[in-house]
Amino acid sequence: MNTLIETLQYFVLITLELIALFMFISALVEIILMYVPEEKIRKRLSGAGMFGNVIAAGFGALTPFCACSTIPMTVGFLNAGVSFGSTMSFLIASPLLNPIIIGMLGAMVGIKAMVAYFVIAFLCSVIFGFVMEKMGMQKYVKNVRLKPSSCCSGSGNTVDKRTLPFKGKLKIAFASAWDSLRPIMGYLLIGVALGAGIYGYMPQDFVMNIAGPDNPFAIPVAAVLGIPLYIRAETAIPIGVALMGKGMSIGAVIALVIGGAGMAIPEMTMLASIFKKKLVAMIVLVIFLTAVVSGYLFNILL
Repeated sequence: MNTLIETLQYFVLITLELIALFMFISALVEIILMYVPEEKIRKRLSGAGMFGNVIAAGFGALTPFCACSTIPMTVGFLNAGVSFGSTMSFLIASPLLNPIIIGMLGAMVGIKAMVAYFVIAFLCSVIFGFVMEKMGMQKYVKNVRLKPSSCCSGSGNTVDKRTLPFKGKLKIAFASAWDSLRPIMGYLLIGVALGAGIYGYMPQDFVMNIAGPDNPFAIPVAAVLGIPLYIRAETAIPIGVALMGKGMSIGAVIALVIGGAGMAIPEMTMLASIFKKKLVAMIVLVIFLTAVVSGYLFNILL
């Protein structure tokens, strides 16, 4: 009975914490983007050399897009003449450095882990985007044009948000945050429920044997397991945190989150419509390597 009560308490507390974080971070990012014209971002992304990759990864880190918005934006960048390498840095960074992931890691794992995760994932996004362009992978892009998707936005309102007073911006920001939260609320609750079940009932010895710090293969296995576990990162993080409480190494948790956030099956399916198989396979490999490298570095540094 005590275990059931503790499990329910865990579920309620984590759910409230994640909802509050999601709303606050989403609204904050929405307000920031109101002050940053998209056309100016496109021009910056067209910068020569690795500078364009850095700007692209930074923009990807600032944008809490789902796959149905990230993919059309990727095509838009390519059609607008943004370099292939910069576009790939954006594509890699967007799911991995989602502000929601960063905020949740800071709140649930710690500021040190959050900063380490951001730096490692950011550097991987910049470097892999640069390397993929140097390898000539742009020849595997199909000649297609996708219509922009609005599944992550609440309405087709064309009002220039930059001209609104701050109160108006704030109202729109929180309305947009709520519109983003509603479609994934069920997924978030599923993730927290699974995490609560792990927290309350999964034997600690079992987790230690499978994914503890003494198992050298725990990190690559966790990276692969993150793929079918993925619904959204908001789902993966509470599961990972609960597993960490049972003895899973922090590196394996980070690999699980990156594998789930970056190699989601729906996103890979959408990528297959604009990229040839070799490029999709390369992106999967890049995300997997990012997950594994990040996982081992976390275990060494933290």
